[in-house]
Amino acid sequence: MANPAFSNSPAFAAGAKAVDYSKPISAEELDAMYGRPSATPVDTDRMSYEDTIVKTLIAFGVLVATAAVGWFVPLLMIPGAIAGFVLALVNIFKKQPSRGLILAYAAAQGLFVGGISMFFAAGFGFDIVPQAVFGTLGVVGITLVLFLNGKVRTSPRMTKIFLVGMVGYAVFSLINFGLVAFGATESMFGLRDAHPLISIGLGILIVLLAAYSLVMDFENVKTGVERGAPRIFGWQAAFGIMVTVVWLYVEILRLIAIFRE
Repeated sequence: MANPAFSNSPAFAAGAKAVDYSKPISAEELDAMYGRPSATPVDTDRMSYEDTIVKTLIAFGVLVATAAVGWFVPLLMIPGAIAGFVLALVNIFKKQPSRGLILAYAAAQGLFVGGISMFFAAGFGFDIVPQAVFGTLGVVGITLVLFLNGKVRTSPRMTKIFLVGMVGYAVFSLINFGLVAFGATESMFGLRDAHPLISIGLGILIVLLAAYSLVMDFENVKTGVERGAPRIFGWQAAFGIMVTVVWLYVEILRLIAIFRE
């Protein structure tokens, strides 16, 4: 189960070809090509690491800006969550990425993140937010460094384990939500804090799943750049990474809160 933000886009499919090189080139065309100055990915309108990083930072900048609004108006968390969910589905199934829709998703998620951060801060102490932020940045940073150094890569076997873990986590979350919604448990976190070992084990599992998801995201970006995917898909990469990072942040925030109960 790869990040759907990437898996539904043909630009990040490792087995496909983004550019057709099968057309024969004449000697005159070849000579003209050698006579031209070197083209950058921007000149050729192809995806590059630098351009993707810029797009990702822009998207997160929008998220942080609207998170400040959500922090001061926590009630916007609910419409932000609904709008974010709808926009996520639209961006996932849209074949051609849309910068406007992806930035709109970032804005909606910012309202949700800001609102839920204030909710947890009010109930468990305002220092919980910077702890969750630094925890998230730590996981992302360590995963990125290990990936760049070639220390971590995906594999078919690990991806199968990841799939099983995600399915199990999804089923657990659905059951837990039902128990909390119908008042079958006194804790607002349900089974998540039923026992310290469950809390610790589940927390470690979520962090590992998110870290592996980030590795998959980074590999998808690498595939897109190497295949010469159109530059617009840098926005799709930014969207995919944001989905994973927001999920990781919310889970770390909830895990810290559970330990403070």
